[in-house]
Amino acid sequence: MRAARDRLAILILCALAPACASRPSPKDSSRVDGNVITQEQIIEHHFTNAYEAVEALHSNWLQTRGADSFRAPTQVQVYLDDTRLGGIETLRSIATAGVVFIRYYDGVTATARWGLDHGQGVIFVSTRS
Repeated sequence: MRAARDRLAILILCALAPACASRPSPKDSSRVDGNVITQEQIIEHHFTNAYEAVEALHSNWLQTRGADSFRAPTQVQVYLDDTRLGGIETLRSIATAGVVFIRYYDGVTATARWGLDHGQGVIFVSTRS
């Protein structure tokens, strides 16, 4: 009886060991977010302004995606922390020295967060963690 119980315990441990071993630790589970340019990427490539970083790493963020209005079509908007700067050309005026990350929000997400005139999306530059 004891031998059968020991074999069962070993069998259970063998079955559970791979599941426990394959679980990544919180440090290892960092996934790459395709909508973010990190400070490390900016430093690695020696970009001098935010426009250079976006153009080199995610140039598709700079493109408008069809007209959302015939009268007053919107364009991709740029925010520095919580301040709206304007269109994508304003990225040229943002030095990368203090930038922590640059994140892109698509039109739907940007409209929900900032309002209807953000239908082409937002490039959000943050100098805060």
